[in-house]
Amino acid sequence: MTENEIAKEIVDAAYKVHTHLGPGLFESVYEAVLAYELERRGLRVVRQQPIPVIYESVKLEEGFRADLIVENKVIIELKSLEKLAPVHKKQLLTYLRLTNKRLGLLINFGEVLIKDGITRLVNGL
Repeated sequence: MTENEIAKEIVDAAYKVHTHLGPGLFESVYEAVLAYELERRGLRVVRQQPIPVIYESVKLEEGFRADLIVENKVIIELKSLEKLAPVHKKQLLTYLRLTNKRLGLLINFGEVLIKDGITRLVNGL
């Protein structure tokens, strides 16, 4: 599957989860349920994947943790906030750059309408 095909499944699954659960729960709840829904659709999902950071030739084993990585191609950063800040997009773009992944989705389950809570970010796609 291409990144775009995977993203389509992710957006559809996020819509289903948000419709069923609504806004306002903890991010960890949405992470678990979204991972379950994506796995049900036959996609490989890794939760809380540690990603090392290399700084001046030193490998720091736990630079950050990606909320979800789908099919080893798409990073999903989950939030459950009333309003996203600009730093949230920058965070995901940095994750994409450090992992050499081309597509990320920032999904804010705190929005009343999930369509307003999904931001697509690319790194050379």
